[in-house]
Amino acid sequence: MNNSDTDRIDESVTAELSRLRDSIDNIDAAVVYMLAERFKCTQQVGHLKADHELPPADPTREASQIDRLRRLAESAKLDPAFAEKLLNFIIAEVIRHHETIAAGEE
Repeated sequence: MNNSDTDRIDESVTAELSRLRDSIDNIDAAVVYMLAERFKCTQQVGHLKADHELPPADPTREASQIDRLRRLAESAKLDPAFAEKLLNFIIAEVIRHHETIAAGEE
């Protein structure tokens, strides 16, 4: 879209786009801060596991969390497959952190 196309967009559309994009930016910021809080908690779990020589991964807990998140996604009208992919990505990062902690590298 070039400048002449933007000039033809109704001001109310531009204002609505701006409003929606501001909301998206706020939600993105909230997601980042929530993930940071989640990782603070999982770091504590990693230290607790390392202190008690527990394995970094807990497949039973992970499967339970995936099932739970899929149900939450369905109730929120979010694609459960997407929610599962996101959680699997987060879980992989948490396990990596736990392995690092267990190896005494953190």
